[in-house]
Amino acid sequence: MAVETAQQLYDKAQAAAAAAQQSADAAHSYAAQMADLAGAGAHAASGGAIDPFVFRLAIFAMAVFVGYYVVWSVTPALHTPLMSVTNAVSSVIVVGALLLIGVDTGEGHAAGAWAARIFGFFALILASVNIFGGFLVTERMLSMYKKKG
Repeated sequence: MAVETAQQLYDKAQAAAAAAQQSADAAHSYAAQMADLAGAGAHAASGGAIDPFVFRLAIFAMAVFVGYYVVWSVTPALHTPLMSVTNAVSSVIVVGALLLIGVDTGEGHAAGAWAARIFGFFALILASVNIFGGFLVTERMLSMYKKKG
């Protein structure tokens, strides 16, 4: 009976994970469509004077400033959980970098395939440094809350 219940829970978890993945894919697709439409709208509204790339670059610059102010307004008590989330994001980057390095693209020795592998290698190195540094900082901050002696 317990095995059947565990199997049912496992099946429900698998179904929930599949639904979550489908929702994430739909959200990503919607966000990409909105960015394309906004870029095309700015391009059309300015009579072709604003390139969609420049529009996206401006959005990126605004996101950098907003991110800067959001991060610096975080209280120290929330720093450790945020570092854990940053480590999780970096681990996703590591997975992507490993895929870039190890998966055969079928292009043989094309320049694009080698460039992707080189950039994947650098992404792997930088994300690994970020992960290990994050764990060190998190461990140090947690040690500040431990009782002395």
